Amino acid sequence: MTSPAGHLTPFHLDVPQADLDDLHQRLDRARWPDELPGVGWDYGVPLGYVRELARYWRHEYDWRAAEARLNAWPQFTTTIDGANVHFAHVRSPEPGATPLVMIHGWPGSIVEFEQVAGALTDPRAHGGDPSDAFHLVLPSIPGFGLSGPTRETGWEFRRVAAAFAVLMGRLGYARYGAQGGDWGAGISRELGRTDTEHVIGVHLNLLPDSAAPAELDAAELAALSPAERERTQASWERNKRWRKERQGYADVQSTRPQTLAYGLTDSPIGQLAWIAEKFKEWTDSHDRPEDAVDRDQLLTNVMLYWLTGTAGSSGRIYYERAHADYWGDPPAPSTAPTALAVFPHDNFIPLRHIADRTNKIVRWTEYDRGGHFPAMEQPDLLVADIREFFRTMRA
Repeated sequence: MTSPAGHLTPFHLDVPQADLDDLHQRLDRARWPDELPGVGWDYGVPLGYVRELARYWRHEYDWRAAEARLNAWPQFTTTIDGANVHFAHVRSPEPGATPLVMIHGWPGSIVEFEQVAGALTDPRAHGGDPSDAFHLVLPSIPGFGLSGPTRETGWEFRRVAAAFAVLMGRLGYARYGAQGGDWGAGISRELGRTDTEHVIGVHLNLLPDSAAPAELDAAELAALSPAERERTQASWERNKRWRKERQGYADVQSTRPQTLAYGLTDSPIGQLAWIAEKFKEWTDSHDRPEDAVDRDQLLTNVMLYWLTGTAGSSGRIYYERAHADYWGDPPAPSTAPTALAVFPHDNFIPLRHIADRTNKIVRWTEYDRGGHFPAMEQPDLLVADIREFFRTMRA
């Protein structure tokens, strides 16, 4: 249900049983592709793995239990800039808690934050300092899951940031922090860049436009320290592999998201494989995504895309960015105090000398484990990093 403009409408997730029955029937009737022998993950998600995961999804995964966990968070919808925006609002029992908006990316959702919400909102109950408490706002990006689908063009990340600034104001938060990775990183950074009167600091676990460029400049390399020069070379190598092997999903979603949407919206196996592949390739995993993230949490994330039919509308954010008038421009400078938590198995290796050009980096922490979804992979490390950064912002 869409909320009237300016109003907050309480939201309770209650998926009709008919939708779950339809999913089960589709899984039972799955039509499987062939597969080349011995190729592993090189050509995409292996057939044996998807069969096993689909069997678990059909016969063992419990959506109603996941639904109940999500409903433990107070949730609302509101209309901003013509879009229905869904969000969870988890207030801390500590009266002096710092408001913090945490923003997911693709192919994520607010499910990413299940393992960090408790420790962030109620550190006292988790062995922490109550002065580190946060009031959490967990919005679903317009077009994604329970905020989808969008009904008009133009929902790129800058427009999303503007909408979330309105949301935080609507909740009465005059001063707040922002945190995110993936698209959530771009949106959080944009909040810090544009909502300067209200944002106290930005914590990121990915920094857009901070990796090595496609072509390295010999003179610039020579001016770097040996350590930064080595890191720059490694960043360039990883980017080169990315463009050759892993960029296809973004190219499709940046050019023809509607065509892709037919397959993903009609086939739960297609939606499952499209998302599970990223949780394998972008995480600190070995043989399968479950090496890095909880299987049930992964499937709950998939369910939010499947049940809402938002494979296409979530992919449109790539199209809108690629066709925006600012596409290809260097990042606009931000003066917001910014922290970056670097997890080594993320998609790109960020470079400090590039990050410093357009960001006010006040904290840069590199970890020895974790990947693109640290709230799911390394929740304790992420919580500690967020706490330590915002502790300095409150001082």
